[in-house]
Amino acid sequence: MYYHRQLERKILEIAKEFACITLYGARQTGKSTMIRNLFPEYEYITLDNSKERILASDDPELFLDAHSTPLIIDEIQKVLALMESIKIRIDQAKLRNIQEGHSTSLMYILTGSNTHEIREKASETLAGRTAILEVSSLSECEKNKKVGNEFLPVIDVLKKKQTDFLAKNRYEVFEEIYLGGMPEYWIMRPDRNMFFESYISTYLEKDVSRMINIGRLDDFRRFMRIMALRTSQQLDYTEIGNAVGIDARTTKNWISVLESSGIIIILQPYANNLAKRIIKTPKLYFMDTGLCAFLSGWSDSKILEASPMAGAFFETYVVSEIVKSIRNAGKRIEYSLYYYRDRDQREVDLLYIMDQTIYPIEIKKGIGKDKADKNFRILEQYKMPIATGLIIDTSDRLFPLNRNTYYCPVGMIGL
Repeated sequence: MYYHRQLERKILEIAKEFACITLYGARQTGKSTMIRNLFPEYEYITLDNSKERILASDDPELFLDAHSTPLIIDEIQKVLALMESIKIRIDQAKLRNIQEGHSTSLMYILTGSNTHEIREKASETLAGRTAILEVSSLSECEKNKKVGNEFLPVIDVLKKKQTDFLAKNRYEVFEEIYLGGMPEYWIMRPDRNMFFESYISTYLEKDVSRMINIGRLDDFRRFMRIMALRTSQQLDYTEIGNAVGIDARTTKNWISVLESSGIIIILQPYANNLAKRIIKTPKLYFMDTGLCAFLSGWSDSKILEASPMAGAFFETYVVSEIVKSIRNAGKRIEYSLYYYRDRDQREVDLLYIMDQTIYPIEIKKGIGKDKADKNFRILEQYKMPIATGLIIDTSDRLFPLNRNTYYCPVGMIGL
């Protein structure tokens, strides 16, 4: 069974405009399945195939000659130098088509699982020639087979979407959190332990081993578990390093490995020269709550919901769903999503910045409390317009706390 992805709309749109599309994201997020479903007539090859990989590395021109276009190349991170030859082919085709009065059709689709390497190399080598998109695991809209959209925290927009909203209580939400959004696991429901152990082993062997000393993979596995227990927390490199038995420099490097392979995201505090007392430490979130729950050792959604980590997992779930909705619209979160915390320990979970306006968001596991918006006024120090805020919780409808804040059901994210 195939679950359609929200990103498909963006891919089909840019396929008419670019000669190349580059898709990256964590393993098992469905990149290859989506592309092969969208473009079944395109030739497909994977650089997991040793013969293809060796040829692409030794003689990229011969490799490209051996395959027709349009061409899907999977696991492109294994031979990033291939992008140089792809650039030349695209430029030659564009010049030829200009001379003949034709437009250049889509020639290459590149997919891979090391987000940082692929994004940087594609941005540098194929600038102006490729569209670059990030693929996440299944969102709730995709799992429920609904047409999803970018989450916009605008009250008038949300009011129009209430008719499409299906309310879920917190126990149902935590079942979704526990399962996560890996397409293969969500659709096939294999043995949980076997699936995630296999996922972690494949990730360590194929991605992590390329970036760190292979002799330290067991340490990195333990590091992943410790990071999972700190989801939705501020990064304390020294504390994490002490827990694993590594120095702060190694901790930073290993965190960058998790981020570059799409396992976690790093959320930055919103800062400008007017905010003197903010804490500039970033926060980390796992992108797939199912993987995070497995690494943390939770064996059941009900146990997780009743645990001291329930609030952290609910916040992780909300943030990851908002991030997915932004990415599925073909955008990057670095331009819109932040958080606030100052030296007096006052915090606002999310700041959504849009059109030079701050949209404050608080995240509450249960039904939001009356004073959940108490820190929103602190944001006035930024000297920017502050829109109506949201308290995202497990309520069953969108309704006002007061004139400046609304309760928003978690299920409305991405509708």
